[in-house]
Amino acid sequence: MTARTADLLVLLAALIWGLAYLAQKTAMDDIGPYAFVAMRATIAALVLVPFARREGGLPPLGLTLFGGVAFFAAVTIQQVGIVTASVTNTAFLTAIYVVVAPVMALVLWRRAAGWRIWAGAGLALAGAFALAGGRLDSFGIGDWLVLASSVGWAGYMLITERAGHAARPLSYTTGVFVVVAVLAWPLALMQGLPPLAGIARALPEVLFVGIFSSAVTFGLMAIAMRHIPAPRAAILLATEALFAALFAAILLTERLPPFGWAGAALILSAVLLIQTGPRR
Repeated sequence: MTARTADLLVLLAALIWGLAYLAQKTAMDDIGPYAFVAMRATIAALVLVPFARREGGLPPLGLTLFGGVAFFAAVTIQQVGIVTASVTNTAFLTAIYVVVAPVMALVLWRRAAGWRIWAGAGLALAGAFALAGGRLDSFGIGDWLVLASSVGWAGYMLITERAGHAARPLSYTTGVFVVVAVLAWPLALMQGLPPLAGIARALPEVLFVGIFSSAVTFGLMAIAMRHIPAPRAAILLATEALFAALFAAILLTERLPPFGWAGAALILSAVLLIQTGPRR
């Protein structure tokens, strides 16, 4: 696989996430965050098992465990925060991982990103802020939780990049979702499972997020990150906010204000900037 193909796979994952954000938000009307995470992870693991078996062998167990814990921490904190955080704040605060990823790579691995990565991260972050309306609503506990989840997502991406050397990306992703499910189900049971009527109402959203926004997207991301580093992938994933705005315009007839179009241009500029530099 070429690095350009890997870039396209990450952009495809961002496109699906842009469509799935509304489902992730509305499902909270019927089921709690822990039950949502547990069901999402279980569905994703079941979908990926046949593909993982075709790879043969086992993924790196240590990295799979760390990846699962990082994913669980990030997705659980984010899901709890989404319940009370405003949409405006959530869209921007989640995108902070584009800056956190190169910083963590520098601190943990002493690997300095090139100037294109730093400039692209800044452009992507500014673009996400503009798409969010160019303002932040008053901060509550939910907003702080969403901000904390961005650190977990950046850590998961770095672990996934390192796990790519084992050449079993789908086995690794399957193992990650198994770890997430094992950690999430006890919390869901302690919180109390939602009534069957609530599960039935939320089932379309849960299936969409579990299959497409989890199994497909994170599988694609694990495959792609065997060929591109995490900070580069983080910038490409920032287009999630751009796709979310596009789907809102198509499906909900929403229209971007001029400031929002400026944000879209900044995100596209970030993607184009990193396309001009080295691919590793």
